[in-house]
Amino acid sequence: MPLRVRIRAFALCALLLPAAAVAQTAAAVQRAVRTITAADVVHRIGVIADDSMLGRATPSPQLEKVAGYNAEEFRRFGLKPLGDSGTFIQHYPIARQQIDLTKSVMTIATGASAKTFRIGTDVNFMNGRLPPTDPTGHVVLLLGVRDTLNPLAGADVKGAWVALVLTASEQGVLVDRRPINAALQAGAVGMLLITNRTDVQWQSRLGRLHREAQYLGGMPVSLADEGPWLEIRDATAASVLSIDPVALRADQTPSVRRLDAVTITAHLEPVALAPLRAPNVVGMLEGSDPTLKSEYVLLTGHIDHIGTPGSGQGCVAKGADSICNGADDDASGAIGVVALAQAFSQLVPRPKRSLVFMTVSGEERGLWGSTYYVQHPAVPLAQTVAEMHSDMIGRNWADSIVVIGKDHSDLGATLNRVGTEHPELHMKPIDDIWPEENFYFRSDHINFARQGVPILEFFSGVHADYHQVSDEVSRIDGEKTSRIIQLGFYMALAVANAAERPKWNPASYEKIVLKKR
Repeated sequence: MPLRVRIRAFALCALLLPAAAVAQTAAAVQRAVRTITAADVVHRIGVIADDSMLGRATPSPQLEKVAGYNAEEFRRFGLKPLGDSGTFIQHYPIARQQIDLTKSVMTIATGASAKTFRIGTDVNFMNGRLPPTDPTGHVVLLLGVRDTLNPLAGADVKGAWVALVLTASEQGVLVDRRPINAALQAGAVGMLLITNRTDVQWQSRLGRLHREAQYLGGMPVSLADEGPWLEIRDATAASVLSIDPVALRADQTPSVRRLDAVTITAHLEPVALAPLRAPNVVGMLEGSDPTLKSEYVLLTGHIDHIGTPGSGQGCVAKGADSICNGADDDASGAIGVVALAQAFSQLVPRPKRSLVFMTVSGEERGLWGSTYYVQHPAVPLAQTVAEMHSDMIGRNWADSIVVIGKDHSDLGATLNRVGTEHPELHMKPIDDIWPEENFYFRSDHINFARQGVPILEFFSGVHADYHQVSDEVSRIDGEKTSRIIQLGFYMALAVANAAERPKWNPASYEKIVLKKR
């Protein structure tokens, strides 16, 4: 074949090659990464953590404004909308209820004797849905420190009220949802929480019963907290259950005690209220590989925080400041998603797999937005190869970032390699240094992990401003935050271009995914 003909034939073949055969050049990657700057990150955090957003409570008009801001940025970057009716917003329903305190009671029977307590006086309704029928059952006490992955430890709780002995602090009662969720999913009819609240704190809690309660609506029964959470104090528990709550609280040894002679019946009279809704924001950049573009790498952060004292989510005013802005928790992570969307929109050609960018709400209310999403996914979860979540990445030490979940899949090894390949970032990804805090189970990524999606969570840890009015934009380390987001860019690019999907460690898959099912 003549030389000229061979050259023309080669050129024609090159034109016919699929786009995925062309890799991103180092220069193209650098141009994209350079869009992630400290100044831009701090500016954007300042937009959604501004006082005008009133702390982004779920639900609130201000949260809708933040969702609208993110959606407009996704549109401007050229993302494909994956929300409702061709928009970037996926709304989920929030059910609302009130209790008629004049008609709501709890009865505790032991043998032939029974004693009735009024909800709102002797008993506090803490959480959960109001059941359509009066839940009745004996009592199972779960005592001591519960195992993270197996909080019931084989206890048979079906048809029972499950009791936990909890400790009150000045801020209230910290409730570990894991044994509660496990018990309700195993068929418990309700939760009885025994606490040592002071009189002042108790009266304050009872005062909240005149407000409405809210919970995530539109969910399958198996995923909803069907049973109510009722709270009594130590003295009441001692008199009607014949237990010593003080001694039980001091003994941290895990154990189970059945009180088969005790039967609890609760009647909670509901008052129906009109439902509300809250937003997730979802957009996609389609991948360049004809086959792999049907697989997805999901990048997430949560846009909500705890609002103001009037929001009822735990914000406490300090002096003249009554807005919990949540600049670090989690405007930093949510804006990280926006910055990544902007950077990847500048990258030509696109990564092989598709990238989905999502900012969820309701994290502070019990992971509502992500819980709803995994039941109503915009792209198939079976084709979602990894989820990388950013929650609180704007504070603390400057040269390393804790990445939760590194030990549960080969995403950890990939991230270690990516970190080593980019020493210019001066940002070392390290393993979970607080295993006792169980952070793996405490943010939106856990909902994806339980559906079988390998996850990583980028997390700089808590600080003195956590859930305080002092979590302000002025305290964000924008330079550090931008380097963490750049590390996330390189990591997402590596996963999106990899020949194979990430793989779970078998033992982790057994504990986290299979046991959940």
